[in-house]
Amino acid sequence: MMDAGRHPRIELLTLSEVVDVQGYVGNFRVRVRRKPRYVIEDLCTGCGLCVEACVWKNRVPAEFEAGMGMRNSAYIPFAQAVPLKAVIDPDSCLWLVKGKCGKRCQKACERGAIDFDMQEEFLDLNVGTVVLATGYDLLDDPSLERYGYGVYDNVIDGMQFERLSNAGGPTGGQIVTKDGRVPEAVAFLHCIGSRDDDACEYCSRICCMYATKQAHLAEEKTGGHVYQFYIDMRTAGKGYEEFYKRVQKEGVDYIRGKGVEIEQEDGRLLVRAEDTLLGRLVEVPVDMVVLCTAATPAKGAKELAQVFSISVDKDGFFAEAHPKLRPVATHTDGVFLAGCCQSPKDIPDTVAQASAAAARALVLLSQGQVEVEPTTAQVIEEHCSGCGECVKVCPYGAIELVDGKARVNEALCKGCGTCAAACLAKAILALHFTDEELVAEVLAIMSQEPQYA
Repeated sequence: MMDAGRHPRIELLTLSEVVDVQGYVGNFRVRVRRKPRYVIEDLCTGCGLCVEACVWKNRVPAEFEAGMGMRNSAYIPFAQAVPLKAVIDPDSCLWLVKGKCGKRCQKACERGAIDFDMQEEFLDLNVGTVVLATGYDLLDDPSLERYGYGVYDNVIDGMQFERLSNAGGPTGGQIVTKDGRVPEAVAFLHCIGSRDDDACEYCSRICCMYATKQAHLAEEKTGGHVYQFYIDMRTAGKGYEEFYKRVQKEGVDYIRGKGVEIEQEDGRLLVRAEDTLLGRLVEVPVDMVVLCTAATPAKGAKELAQVFSISVDKDGFFAEAHPKLRPVATHTDGVFLAGCCQSPKDIPDTVAQASAAAARALVLLSQGQVEVEPTTAQVIEEHCSGCGECVKVCPYGAIELVDGKARVNEALCKGCGTCAAACLAKAILALHFTDEELVAEVLAIMSQEPQYA
């Protein structure tokens, strides 16, 4: 992260989002909305004086801590943030919301970096290729209430446990319950929302191994009893099976059966599940429950797919051009995928795919020219009435009206033939798939005598 932040050829745009994309491979015009930070980045040194001066202290759930800690309205996202700049939350800042507080943060800033008059701005970028790496979110669904999530204090998800166990987290790396006790027993419930016909049909892939790692940390830091309730352990990866066996030897209990219900009883959490290996129902009292929830597409991913004219699969992840031959490319030339925006992946697979996407983008940029398929649409201008039906139906935005006539951008056209089928005047030809060629092929097939071996 620091290498990227310091690199002279990399420009980081934080608090920003892509709102519009025009053009085609080698010539994309990207419009980016930059939200106001209310801090002038060139002046801010990340000293934290504004954070200390903020009167709205520790009253806002910290996003980086996954809700396990609190922050001020003026804050630095986390200790190693890149860029290391303060930001003011417009939804909780007393001055921005109510016009009260006396602008103490502004007075405390020796560099004069606080600017409450800052407005959002738009940047227009010309780029040759695009790599989409939107990441993932964890399942947040009302159905989680039956597992006590959001109901009982000590039922958390995997990301929240990660922050608890981290030395830079809200508890300094100590794994404790909400009331500060070291848990005597911790239960991890796998496949919460994953492999579920009513939620996410797919396997989230990362859960088995991160739960195993976290079980190792829980057993090491608390000295308590750790249980893993699972459907199937999937440990496909270099050294993964060995680590799974190591954690078993450390004393972590693996119970084959999905947890179905959690209740609070006598100050503890009671996990009910079916042990499918023993063929019986089990009830395990614990002090903390960690839900390994499904990995889902990032918020806003579907809208971003529409902006870049790429497809999504039935689960909402970005669809690659071909799962085996073009796993990092999309059907929009020049747009590539990296990481969990395509499907759930662990870190080694994400790094490998990101390297592949970067290499594919570099190949296009270094060539200086783009090859297009010959099977594109062609407009017969003397027949075109300029009705615009082809413009409406083109899924790739490859057609526009110029001087009252349709014009096809060959760099965008994929030769799908939708425009040719929709054209009432028959003014568009799908090259290499014209009516004459298709009829000739059919007649040739019908005229041949069947041959038998």
